[in-house]
Amino acid sequence: MTQAIEIFTDGACKGNPGPGGWGVLLRWGEHEKALCGGEPDTTNNRMELMAAIQGLQALKKSSQVILTTDSEYVMKGIREWMPNWKKRGWKTSSRQPVKNADLWQQLDELVAQHQVEWRWVRGHSGHRENEIADALANQGVEQVLKARGRSHA
Repeated sequence: MTQAIEIFTDGACKGNPGPGGWGVLLRWGEHEKALCGGEPDTTNNRMELMAAIQGLQALKKSSQVILTTDSEYVMKGIREWMPNWKKRGWKTSSRQPVKNADLWQQLDELVAQHQVEWRWVRGHSGHRENEIADALANQGVEQVLKARGRSHA
């Protein structure tokens, strides 16, 4: 039996929209790897999705994955909304285009390559790995701000 790779994700945004960051903590056994990045003009929901995308993209082969997020948006999208969006050609029940469809479609393609078990954890509740992912997401924001020539302290 192969051991599952654990992925812990979080997104952050300073202003919504505004500069944003994503953070990922990957764990396989006792090995951990941290990833982060950001975008200068984005939303919190896009960063939450990007964290999950980046975590799955980091895997080099099809894997058994436990992905933990504190985003209800990501969880509801994956578990409830996406099947209907796909049936309706990426439209909402009111026939409007799905927001962030580009990222949802990318996430859908990545999820299809792996066996993903989705878990939700309450943010800022002292969950070690979620706190690390949160710090990484904020580090991603700081990288964007530094690249712009100013820091947000």
